[in-house]
Amino acid sequence: MYSLFPILIAVAVVTGFISILAIISSKKPKNRTGSKKQKSRQVIIRDATKRLSQDPHSTAGLIPLSDLYFREHRWDKAMPLLDTLMNISAAHADINLAETALRLGICAVKLQKTPEALQALAQARKIDPDGYEVNFYLGQAFYLNNEFEKAVPFLKKALLANRELIEAYEFLGLSLYKSRSFNESLAYLKKALDANPESKELLFSMADAMNESGHGDRALKVFMHLRPDPQFGAKSCLAAGTIHQNLNQIEKAVADFEIGLRHQDTPVDIATNIRYKLAQCYLNMGNMAQALSLFKEIQVTVPNYKDVPSLINRYQELNQNKNLQTYLISGNSDFISLCRKIVSVYFGKANVKIIAIEAQQDMAEVQTEIETAKWEDTVVFRFYRNTGSTGELHIRDFHGKIRDLKAGRGICFTAGTYSEDARKFIDGRPIDLIEKPGLIKILSKVDSISILPM
Repeated sequence: MYSLFPILIAVAVVTGFISILAIISSKKPKNRTGSKKQKSRQVIIRDATKRLSQDPHSTAGLIPLSDLYFREHRWDKAMPLLDTLMNISAAHADINLAETALRLGICAVKLQKTPEALQALAQARKIDPDGYEVNFYLGQAFYLNNEFEKAVPFLKKALLANRELIEAYEFLGLSLYKSRSFNESLAYLKKALDANPESKELLFSMADAMNESGHGDRALKVFMHLRPDPQFGAKSCLAAGTIHQNLNQIEKAVADFEIGLRHQDTPVDIATNIRYKLAQCYLNMGNMAQALSLFKEIQVTVPNYKDVPSLINRYQELNQNKNLQTYLISGNSDFISLCRKIVSVYFGKANVKIIAIEAQQDMAEVQTEIETAKWEDTVVFRFYRNTGSTGELHIRDFHGKIRDLKAGRGICFTAGTYSEDARKFIDGRPIDLIEKPGLIKILSKVDSISILPM
């Protein structure tokens, strides 16, 4: 029994020694492998550098070094080496022209050097027209060059060759969207968004495409969600506000536009459009002073934007002349009330009796019986609410009405002017044409007049 004890001790010692050796040996290969990789990289660089210092066109130096940098995604270092390989490829059979052109194009895309990318990838595609990589990067190069319609067929071909190329869905969806193929873009944008749900560009583009495709109700929810976003918030506010404005939900539109103007670093064209639409909303709400303030801001930043100069002139005058404001933009009841006051003061101290009133959206007509110290007659007043030129056809129509009513005289008002033909038409006819200056003169007299009974 005791004779076995030394043997057991010896076995234990040997076993422990073997375990220690195993642990040590298991660590050594890792260190050797790591050092071998580092050594291999250093050897490639050292060997290539040596060869290229002797001959800048040495393919034995250019090929391995460009391959190393390309695989490491060091595009700026790989690109000039690949460019040199392309330039000398005709004289060197060991250069893989298809691979070199493709890699050169990819480097140029990554560095956003689109002319170089397009040139290299076009050459690569001549050799391999069906490869998904060359078609994908060529489509991406056209996209980066803002040639969205040209990008589409290459990106579609890339997806035919490789349905798992998620990036291609993104570029294809955005290319279709930016080339205004809104409905077609939706499926690709949705696929790209499923893979990259955090992309605000994809989300905004899909919402805008839905809106342009007639799905404004669905798009509106997305635009409102994006309103706080620093990059797409202002554009989303403009889109949401426009939808609300078109639905005649003016207060909601105002809220959208006001949020949009609070964004910093908004492009001038977006900010200007928001101000213009917000001013229109304020006019709709009767807040002329606020609208004028916005129009003047636009005039400072973008002179002669749309009809802003004429709107400033028009509403500045209206803001100072409440009666002219009522004449041009108030509701029908206020407008008719003002017309009755004008009728009352037009002939001074005359006795005026209103017989009938006819009102349309842009015109009102008042039939009266006038009695003065010297004469009495039936007089028809017509009021046009336009600020442009009133033509002969309108005056002919008015003359026909005067004749039908057997009235002795007609007075026609406008806040604009009359055409030369209209003025010629009244020669020898019992019609007076009152243009804007005459209208304003009459309007200054009506404030103290009470409304005449029918």
